[in-house]
Amino acid sequence: MGELYPNSGVEVRGLVARFYDQIMDVASLGSYPRFIRSAVDKMNIRPEDRILDLGCGTGRNSLLMHRRLGEKGEVVGVDISPIMERHFMKNTLGVPRVSFLHQRIDVPFTLKHPFDKVLISFVIHGFPHESRLQIIENIHRNLKPGGSLFVLDYAEFSFAGMPASHRLLFKFIECEYAFDHIERDWKRILQDHGFGEFEEHFWLKNYVRLLEASKK
Repeated sequence: MGELYPNSGVEVRGLVARFYDQIMDVASLGSYPRFIRSAVDKMNIRPEDRILDLGCGTGRNSLLMHRRLGEKGEVVGVDISPIMERHFMKNTLGVPRVSFLHQRIDVPFTLKHPFDKVLISFVIHGFPHESRLQIIENIHRNLKPGGSLFVLDYAEFSFAGMPASHRLLFKFIECEYAFDHIERDWKRILQDHGFGEFEEHFWLKNYVRLLEASKK
């Protein structure tokens, strides 16, 4: 299957996909695993939670969330990359109550049972905005009333206001959709799609945020 969004950076392929976790660890000088654990800690996962991990990749986040669950909890990872599916299945082999669903997240879908929590980590910025809105609708549809959405991604900031070195790095590593993402008011967007009660946690000089929102 060809790329759905050629101008996006979220459809990871080739060697980057094969060694994704290792590349992230090296590129972050070893800080990425600690950062992800810190973000998952902020989710206040309960033993009985059913969690949907959209754009789950290799399963790293799913496994971290699973460790906080009890016998009634469950994690379902969703992705469309065959390479990421193989990573996920290998990494979660023998782990109970963790499953994988091959599904596009940018087209309408309804799962059999609603979830208590949804995590989407460094995925939504890589879509054109109309596709992001469809993703948000899917999340709302598949969450229980009062359930929580967690968006771990770039925060809102001005590209022009970044230090020159940060602008160069952001321009080098990110796709064109990310420049649109950082300029939008995501609390207002989510509020317009049936979410409220926002909480925020920031990292990396406030350039990265975990935005929590509850389904009304």
